[in-house]
Amino acid sequence: MVLLSAQGMTVAKFAEVTFTSADRVRDVIHNFNADGFESLYPKYKGGRPRTFTLSEHREIKKTAKSRPAGHGLPFSTWSLAKLADFLVAEGVVDDISHEGLRVLLREEDVSFQRVKTWKTSRDPDYAAKKARAEHLYAIAGGEVIPEQGEPEVVFCMDEFGPLDLQPRPGRRWAERGGRHKDPDRETRPRRRATYTRPHGVRHLFAAYDLAKDQLLLVL
Repeated sequence: MVLLSAQGMTVAKFAEVTFTSADRVRDVIHNFNADGFESLYPKYKGGRPRTFTLSEHREIKKTAKSRPAGHGLPFSTWSLAKLADFLVAEGVVDDISHEGLRVLLREEDVSFQRVKTWKTSRDPDYAAKKARAEHLYAIAGGEVIPEQGEPEVVFCMDEFGPLDLQPRPGRRWAERGGRHKDPDRETRPRRRATYTRPHGVRHLFAAYDLAKDQLLLVL
């Protein structure tokens, strides 16, 4: 591979000639540029593959299901190579192979699948606000016990405006569904729309005063 790289061959042609992936080609070239001929010596290790702790499993799964842009990375989806490199760089694990990562994600019922993405906020505090909203949802759903000073009742209100957000197809790592779904995993409760209103309708109007940081409600 090193000799072919020295001849100026492109990565795509390189992978085609050596019957391997483009990520593998880039790994070999990168390792050779960093470590020289030491990178060409095979590092054989005997014994069973390393097992990861429960906390490492959870962190790997959480990272795989996250968006790379949320970590300040300039690409939209994780490949196994990029995900493995990121996990090692962040200190989540000391080392993990691409195949080992694939097996671990399969054990966690996470697969690479088509998804639909939506427009996202450019608010610099978006991540903190999202975490707060998810925490309030967890309180409302009884998943966590509210601490001192936190609300015991949570109201959720939608903002209506001239928005036309269209889903866009894409791919990402997510938990498997359908016939591959873990039967012990609970589904998120969903309240379907109904047009039957035997007890009338109440409208709650809300306004947020930015200057006073105050929420105004009218029933």
